[in-house]
Amino acid sequence: MRVSIIGQGYVGLPLAVAAAKSGFEVDGIDTDLDKIEKIMSDNSGISGFESGLLNKLIEGNSYFCSSDFTRISLSEIVIFCVPTPLDSSDKPDLCILLDAINLVGKNLKKGMLVIIESTIAPGTTSEILEPLLLKVAGLESGDLDISYSPERIDPMNSDWDVTNTPKLVAGLSASSLERSMDFYSKFIKEVIPVKSVKIAETAKLLENSFRLVNISFINEMAVFCNKYGIDITEVIKAASTKPYGFMPFYPSLGVGGHCIPVDPIYLSDKANQVGTPITMIDKAHQINNEMPNYYVRRAGEKMNGLKGKQILILGLAYKPNISDTRESPVEPLINSLREEGAIVEWHDDLVGEWNGEKSVALGVNYDLAILATPHDYFDLSKLGNTPILDTRGSL
Repeated sequence: MRVSIIGQGYVGLPLAVAAAKSGFEVDGIDTDLDKIEKIMSDNSGISGFESGLLNKLIEGNSYFCSSDFTRISLSEIVIFCVPTPLDSSDKPDLCILLDAINLVGKNLKKGMLVIIESTIAPGTTSEILEPLLLKVAGLESGDLDISYSPERIDPMNSDWDVTNTPKLVAGLSASSLERSMDFYSKFIKEVIPVKSVKIAETAKLLENSFRLVNISFINEMAVFCNKYGIDITEVIKAASTKPYGFMPFYPSLGVGGHCIPVDPIYLSDKANQVGTPITMIDKAHQINNEMPNYYVRRAGEKMNGLKGKQILILGLAYKPNISDTRESPVEPLINSLREEGAIVEWHDDLVGEWNGEKSVALGVNYDLAILATPHDYFDLSKLGNTPILDTRGSL
């Protein structure tokens, strides 16, 4: 069976590899020619990806990556794994997904199974995507089997990957659900049918809204504990001894990545549309957006002002031990420090280069270091007696 996966990034490429390893012939389709060239040269661009694996699959004719959308016509299954970000006004932006559907549409044929993995608001599959898919393909209602199965990808998670993370699947028809369940069951250990597509769409948003709200709460707790003079990490450790009804979350500079800063806004926006605002999401988003400025104020207090101070930021990625800087709260931290007159450099050898700047070496020639993202490889002894402002409670 042949499968086309649209989008070969952090979601689409691991899915393509898992499907190819299980015996499917997989076409990875992307519009980024540089990315395609790297993938075909065994460079996934994803931290922790097994070296040599792509070459093995390519040489075995199990996987091929290109920008040729006509190859889709040879497939039985088409899966959309493209980003659904926020626009400049922090509103849901479906442009990339809709553009991908328009590009794919003329290559769709009657009887194909189409699966959406991109994060979307409740109702989007049935109200927007299905009509568009049928229109651009020139097909009638019922000619395509359409399903929704939200991605669950956590980069560099050594315990949970595509194959062992439980997979939610919902279909617009009994046939689409059955076919999608059969497909994913070939390489995912636990595939869970969901009663409706709208439930599956909402479940994905609930997962990451839950995380956003709890991270924002623990960040507010960290601000309180610092002001009150107690250690937030000790508070969390003590509370975690309760064997029921508590789940530990830890303080940070804010939230980053492709899910937590973005997905809850899709839920909040839909809730506002139907007249039932989820104000906790909006407040949590506000709290986390304010965290970089909170640490700028802390740095200013610690240094008796920031103008002309040499500051080193430790870690640029949005989470430890990866190179991904998407939505990283470290960027607004750096920008705000510079606006206050600080001279800011950053160290993150996993990222290497960002916005025309390069990672600098750890050293002692700084007035202050701010630990933003604690990668395991850091050797903080190289900072000598440089004071460190810890945003994670990890020291």
